[in-house]
Amino acid sequence: MLSLQFVRENPDLVRDALDKRRDTAPIDEILALDRQRRDVLTEAETLRARRNEVSKQIGKTGEKPPELIEEMRQIGDTIKLLDEEVKSIEEELNQLLLRVPNMPDPGVPVGKDESDNTTVRSWGEARRFDFPPLPHWELGEKLGIIDFERGVKLSGSRFYVLKGRGAHLQRALISFMLDLHIGEHGYTEIYPPFMVKEECMVGSGNLPKFADNLYHDAEDDFWFVPTAEVPLTNLHRDEILPPGSLPLYYVAYTACFRREKMSAGRDTRGIKRGHQFDKVELYKYTTPDASDRELDRMVNDAEEVCRRLDIPYRVLQLCTADLGFASTKSYDIEMWAPGCEEWLEVSSCSNCGDFQARRANVRFRPEPGERPQFAHTLNGSGLALPRVLIAVMENYQQADGSIAVPPALHPYTRFEVVR
Repeated sequence: MLSLQFVRENPDLVRDALDKRRDTAPIDEILALDRQRRDVLTEAETLRARRNEVSKQIGKTGEKPPELIEEMRQIGDTIKLLDEEVKSIEEELNQLLLRVPNMPDPGVPVGKDESDNTTVRSWGEARRFDFPPLPHWELGEKLGIIDFERGVKLSGSRFYVLKGRGAHLQRALISFMLDLHIGEHGYTEIYPPFMVKEECMVGSGNLPKFADNLYHDAEDDFWFVPTAEVPLTNLHRDEILPPGSLPLYYVAYTACFRREKMSAGRDTRGIKRGHQFDKVELYKYTTPDASDRELDRMVNDAEEVCRRLDIPYRVLQLCTADLGFASTKSYDIEMWAPGCEEWLEVSSCSNCGDFQARRANVRFRPEPGERPQFAHTLNGSGLALPRVLIAVMENYQQADGSIAVPPALHPYTRFEVVR
């Protein structure tokens, strides 16, 4: 979240950022409540000063006139009421501040929607087929590795079942990505809970903004994670990390759960968009001066998965209107899917600055004895399934309808061809 002091001192800057994001937030309400809070605090401090003055007067004379005693009683009652009012105002202020998105980095291109995202670079050449390439939903059904009918029977629309070598291939991709990031990129593996407390959703920026898109167990008040970013953000909640402990690199596999209300009617064919999917998530805690550099490294770590799988991809920098709520700067990685004939987003890597750390109260001490500062947090898919599975199926399909397994996955499968 943005600090109240920042909003108070830079209201026009915040409003301009909201305009660039094509978003809204209750800035006027925040400023009005802040003025009210400061007025009440001033009144309470004035009364405390008067109470101290009377106490000193009584201490000097030793006398306790009834009128002063009554005044002290009334002052005490009023201060108590004012303190309660301040607490109530601060709670309301905090709820309003939670609805304000992060400030875009000055270097982020201004745009009206995703069409204004800019291509930073691309890699690989699209494969030329000597036969018409099929989309993954046709490949999957013909090979018997994706069962749409039984997925719907079990759970409804936007669900499917991976079978046999399809399930094995997905598991191989997860293991390959985890091993790559752990063994070569220096991340520590975390296996977090897939359900978290409400405060974890608030800390990551998912609540209150995206409540309608999250799955919630009301009886036990558990929230199903939409991404491992949520538990990883809160791994060090309410902690002060010791000097020299940053950066911290974490990688986690989780299933992810989203209602997909915001994408109703989109991508209804195949397995591109579902209420449940798997993802390998990259996460970093860094010092403020290192976060932009660490973002570039994270993007490269995610790109390396694409390169090892030898699948064409491109990197886009997101414009202001397409930034995530908590992000100050983001890059998307998209793989080419020749059967669907489209670019599939398989990763979004973001620098969130101190936005999430302020919400989750994650601080670090730069040097022994120095005042703690809020850490910077970064997150990115490394990568997201099932879209990587789609890209593998469609790029490695053969003329006979089979799918060759990418060489990078051979150590993780008992087969080199899906047929």
